[in-house]
Amino acid sequence: MSRISWCKEQEKGIKLVSPNDNLSKEYFQNAEESLKVLRSIKGTESNMWLATTKYYTEYFAVYSVLMKIGIKCEIHDCTISLARLLEKEGVIHQGIAKTLQKDKELRIDNQYYLKNRHVEINFEKISRFIISVKDSLDKLNLERINRVRTKISLL
Repeated sequence: MSRISWCKEQEKGIKLVSPNDNLSKEYFQNAEESLKVLRSIKGTESNMWLATTKYYTEYFAVYSVLMKIGIKCEIHDCTISLARLLEKEGVIHQGIAKTLQKDKELRIDNQYYLKNRHVEINFEKISRFIISVKDSLDKLNLERINRVRTKISLL
């Protein structure tokens, strides 16, 4: 069974819903707002909050793509699996899922296990991530949306 199939069977896993441009825009705005918060807390050197805010900056950006396609998913690992699928389908740029996975693990280590691991904050790299997702959103059309929805429904 594929990871996507497993996620579709979970109560809070992958569900196809109506595509929603308004929610997509709101999630993307949340990503931009989280980036501003990240800039404001950089000097605190709080690895827990830096990891959490960095991850959610990226997560909200990716989730904005899911909302535009009409995919609801409340399990972060399943969202990352969807990001991998979207990379394969050419909807988002390569490397986004890997970044999301790495930063999710860092957030969990620092937020839940209090490991206080160092968080590298490179605003240029994070900004490129956000711009890359915005580019993907701008290129999403009905044909691509329907192709992805069909692919997910068949998995």
